[in-house]
Amino acid sequence: MPRIIADDKIPFLKGALEPYAEMIYMPGNEINRDILMHSDALLIRTRTKCNESLLNGTRIRFIGTATIGFDHIDINYCDKNKIIWTNAPGCNSVSVQQYISSALLKIASENNFQLKNKTLGIIGVGNVGSKVEKFARAIGMNVLLNDPPRERAEGKREFHCLDAVLSESDILTVHVPLNMTGEDHTFHLFNEAVFRKIRRNSWFINSSRGEVTDTKDLKEALISGILGGAVIDVWENEPSIDLELMNLVSIATPHIAGYSTDGKANGTAMVVNSISKHFHLPLADWYPDNVPSTGAPVISIDCDGKSEDEIIREAVTHTYNIVEDNDRFRLLPSEFEKLRGNYPLRREFSSYSINLIRGNSKARQTLKNLGFNI
Repeated sequence: MPRIIADDKIPFLKGALEPYAEMIYMPGNEINRDILMHSDALLIRTRTKCNESLLNGTRIRFIGTATIGFDHIDINYCDKNKIIWTNAPGCNSVSVQQYISSALLKIASENNFQLKNKTLGIIGVGNVGSKVEKFARAIGMNVLLNDPPRERAEGKREFHCLDAVLSESDILTVHVPLNMTGEDHTFHLFNEAVFRKIRRNSWFINSSRGEVTDTKDLKEALISGILGGAVIDVWENEPSIDLELMNLVSIATPHIAGYSTDGKANGTAMVVNSISKHFHLPLADWYPDNVPSTGAPVISIDCDGKSEDEIIREAVTHTYNIVEDNDRFRLLPSEFEKLRGNYPLRREFSSYSINLIRGNSKARQTLKNLGFNI
């Protein structure tokens, strides 16, 4: 029976593996080398840094992170030492789409412009960026895509160079992994030189990794008026965030863009199935059976006199209102981890049915394209 150490904040995990493994749960930032000396596997989130100092001399042979990102795992060390590692690609991509949708609709409403025909620049078009693209196209935005690895693999197609996206976009949204080195390094990708190339008064959204942006340069871009505003979900030095930056941005949240209940369940399911396969446990296609349902699954919208943006905003905001996360965070910025750990129920678009009163076929089709049940 394998001995598995698990982050106690991985949702829906407790009880899944107990019949087949010895499970020990503890806070992710307290997992240490001593506890791993006699353990076989590790299930984590981003707060556990899996490197040589943690792993050397232990008998860990499997690491699963219930997250899309895996920059907290030293994959070179793991590969050299025959430690199998796995992540959960795409697990919360719809959740981030929902977050970006709410952010876009909010800033458009507050700044009195329509999203239709505005240009959205998407930096990084993987699982998340592709879903954001789908939302943007569904509501009539122009979209510019930048993804050098995909462009090299697939050809130019509809990809654009970074400079073109920077200079032509009204809003920029970032969905890249954190790569410290290499051809596609993204550490401080957004720095003073890059901000100078951005169309003046454009908006900047980062829900990827805090270190993708140089905090000092982002603050200067906001103070100088290069940027019209920013939505920031990820921060350098989390959970010790830069409070000056928080006060400068329009919307600030504590790294919860991907924190829908569905996204969490998906991530846990992916690592449970991976570790089950590795240890030959009888849990093929496992998925948690205790995902709570939303309290108001039917959304009725009277469309009389409303623009398409207003209809979409009402539907999206019913499922998720980004302002509530912003307000909670600004009230208690020092409680970064607590806000994440006690995050409220959030279900994705597919958990809701829409009843449009006096709505036209175009509005129905747009909502259907976003994943709502009509």
